[in-house]
Amino acid sequence: MNNVIVSAAIIGASPTRAQSQYIPITPAEIADSALGAHKAGAAIVHIHVRNPETGEVSNELSLFAEVVERIRAKADVVLNLSTGGGGGMYISADGEVTSGLLSAEERVAHILELKPEICSLDIGTMNFGPGLFVNAESVVDKMAAMIKEIGSKPEIELFDLGHIEIAKRLIKLGLIEGTPHYQLCMGTAGSMAATPTNAVHFAECLPADSTWSIFGVGRTQFPMAAMGVLLGGHVRVGFEDNLYLDKGVKAESNAQLVERAVAIIGDLNKKVASVEETREILGLKKP
Repeated sequence: MNNVIVSAAIIGASPTRAQSQYIPITPAEIADSALGAHKAGAAIVHIHVRNPETGEVSNELSLFAEVVERIRAKADVVLNLSTGGGGGMYISADGEVTSGLLSAEERVAHILELKPEICSLDIGTMNFGPGLFVNAESVVDKMAAMIKEIGSKPEIELFDLGHIEIAKRLIKLGLIEGTPHYQLCMGTAGSMAATPTNAVHFAECLPADSTWSIFGVGRTQFPMAAMGVLLGGHVRVGFEDNLYLDKGVKAESNAQLVERAVAIIGDLNKKVASVEETREILGLKKP
């Protein structure tokens, strides 16, 4: 495959203004950053939203709607909305539980309303920093069914090899149809380490009839992007996963991170996929 899809993960749930003054927080800032990333070469923009007053991650429909409206008004780009919000749980050493869990309906309400071409689908429960990222089978099954009903394509998030088996179960049940598309999530707290050896093994374990993308966290972002290109996959970069352009040099925009990924793709004698080519590769239909 010569055409490599670049996806830009605009903000995510973790980065803070204390870590970088450049991260977007408000719907206008997130949309503008996504448009800049698209102009730099990203065919897909992956969207989380934040409470504009507190900066905390949010699942508020109105915030997603404003970001989507702003982007769609100015560019034809593939929108990938997150459904990861509402999966957090924290357990103290004394057994005290603090739950941020939402129902399946609450986690996909914005997907059902806004109907993006792609949305993330987290399928495995795992340690995640100081807490747990909980994706119970009953919740995942219902989310997958609702996503299927409206015709959005699930991007299946894989943080470990066992998650491939969970995905196979969903496919066998008919909750995911068509060619599956996976995101190899490397180097997050609690997931597979972002090493070249792990990337090769992960990619080799995927079903032969699938498409996939990869990202690495922090300083592994660009090495994992290179591995994605070399192994015949696609790449994701962005502030959600990494704030730095070089050691000690903070990126000032998602566009700068996309530009670096585009350069890597070119250096490895591949081409960056356009939005139209991305839709063809992933089997998407323009909304």
